[in-house]
Amino acid sequence: MIIKEICTQLNSIELYSVFKEQPYSFILDSGRDHESLGKYSFIGFDPFLLYQCKNDTIEVKIGSEEKVYTGDPFDSLKELLSKYQMEYTSHLPFIGGVVGFFSYDLCHHIEQLPRSAVDDIEIPDCHLGFYDGIIIVDHTEKKTYIAALGIKSDENEVVKAIEDTIMQASVPFEKKKYYTDEDMEFHSNFTKEEYMIALDTIHEYIRTGDIYQVNLTQRFDCDLSIDPFDLYCELREMNPAPFASFIDFGEGHIVSSSPERFIKINEGKIEARPIKGTIPRGKSPEEDEQNRLQLINSEKDKSELLMIVDLERNDLGKISKAGTVKVPELFKLEQYQTVFHLVATVTGELKDDIDIVDCLKATFPGGSITGTPKIRSMEVIDELEPTQRNIYTGSIGYIGFNGELDLNIVIRTILCKENKAYFQAGGGIVWDSQNQLEYEETFHKAKALMDALKRRYV
Repeated sequence: MIIKEICTQLNSIELYSVFKEQPYSFILDSGRDHESLGKYSFIGFDPFLLYQCKNDTIEVKIGSEEKVYTGDPFDSLKELLSKYQMEYTSHLPFIGGVVGFFSYDLCHHIEQLPRSAVDDIEIPDCHLGFYDGIIIVDHTEKKTYIAALGIKSDENEVVKAIEDTIMQASVPFEKKKYYTDEDMEFHSNFTKEEYMIALDTIHEYIRTGDIYQVNLTQRFDCDLSIDPFDLYCELREMNPAPFASFIDFGEGHIVSSSPERFIKINEGKIEARPIKGTIPRGKSPEEDEQNRLQLINSEKDKSELLMIVDLERNDLGKISKAGTVKVPELFKLEQYQTVFHLVATVTGELKDDIDIVDCLKATFPGGSITGTPKIRSMEVIDELEPTQRNIYTGSIGYIGFNGELDLNIVIRTILCKENKAYFQAGGGIVWDSQNQLEYEETFHKAKALMDALKRRYV
């Protein structure tokens, strides 16, 4: 194992631009909150192993060798991770391992759920690259490192090749000039009337005690006339987020500016950070403050978050030592470019016999984007949403070979495939949710994504 600090004037996005054309490149990019949540960014490319699955078909590629078989993707991943398990310590949270995404639809391998929603995009349910040779940017200390574990090839050679490429890189790219295409058309998988009917159905389920809350979303799509990486750069500037990412998964690109952590595992401790409760930013300082106070004092939004905190406490309780599940933060207000959010933090100490895959199966998908009770709310989602969510409300992040991980919730995210862009937005519906406001909230959450997609370069 080698970790080498290097001297470079390139920032994280400029560093990634040097390697973005390499196969299966990625950046896990902390665009804000560098003092706490967004301290590090990670860059990698050309994995030594590629793991993908679709339904129960699993594909593993190592170099030119390819193996395709059927099975449970979680069980298969557990076996694969065990082959690369390593014990090491580092002051950096991630120095090599697995990076990619888990789609929402992997829930069907955890629970017996109906599956009537249409899969009209057809991307992998899971895409994971196994990387040896990672660039780490410490935003707080303003330091850059290259790390290698010696799995792919000699770690000295890996580090030297990356460093040489960085040192030979040209000057930072210039910001392109753009204009806004106000006539751009976005299409939804719901009409407004259909969305209102779905909301009425949820209210009826709540009235009869079938559910307490469910996350309902609508999906938008549009023609994509901007390069995915340029789109990411625009979104990163307009809506910086601590759990952002850009991933080339071969069949397309993931452009994400997620503000929400799903779970983090570090030194035997697990943390979940659900978001529930949203209000748009004001158009003036006075309106902004008014909206902030309105969210802080909203009993409806607090109730919505409390339900999810209880769900997360239950999920973490399955894998945590008795008496260790805590809620150190509740009703914390966070502000972003277009919205305010209410956030909570739930923590626990993992049982000694629990591994990463056990944690995923106990908690996935995140409760903040399903509802309560969790299984029944997922059944309602399948009933009411016409298309599969695919990557939306799944997770993106890293799994270290030392058993640590950090995954986001895939929201504020655009899927780019075959000159089309797809993205979703929604919210948690409770008894006192108002249909018109819930419908409008989906557009508040989608605003930054739409604005980025509207940009056209001169």
